[in-house]
Amino acid sequence: MKNQKGFSLIELLIVVVIIGIIAAIAIPNLLAARRAANEGSSVSSMRTLHGANVTYQSTAGNGKFAASLAALNTAGLIDSVFSSATTAANAKSGYMYTYAAVTATTPSTFTTVAAPAIDTGVTATGTRAFFIDQSGVMRVEVGDAGAAPVTPTVASAPLNN
Repeated sequence: MKNQKGFSLIELLIVVVIIGIIAAIAIPNLLAARRAANEGSSVSSMRTLHGANVTYQSTAGNGKFAASLAALNTAGLIDSVFSSATTAANAKSGYMYTYAAVTATTPSTFTTVAAPAIDTGVTATGTRAFFIDQSGVMRVEVGDAGAAPVTPTVASAPLNN
């Protein structure tokens, strides 16, 4: 038994400890990257929504914005995933959308808020919430990494990107 080859128990434990240290460093960075991707997707979705609403106003809306996200979906301007992302259970890329329109006035108006959904009951899927209205100016409110941010309004700071 002189020529037995392999790893000793100590060598295997050292490898396991090194893997654990690497995982402890990498997992928070992975979660931060996921939140950043969710936020980027939400900003893009909000810009798409604004464009879709302007298109709706110019074509099917006869000068008025859509009354709901479902109306934009029916007109073929947004997809069904986006139009149904109004609850945490149906969130689109970690964000849920609240849409409100006033079509009885001239000119008509709309507002949309994108708020991070809560993932697994503990962690917010983003640290920023977004707001856009008929002006096309994207506004933002920033919160903590562990909780959803304050709901943004027309008085919130503009998004600078």
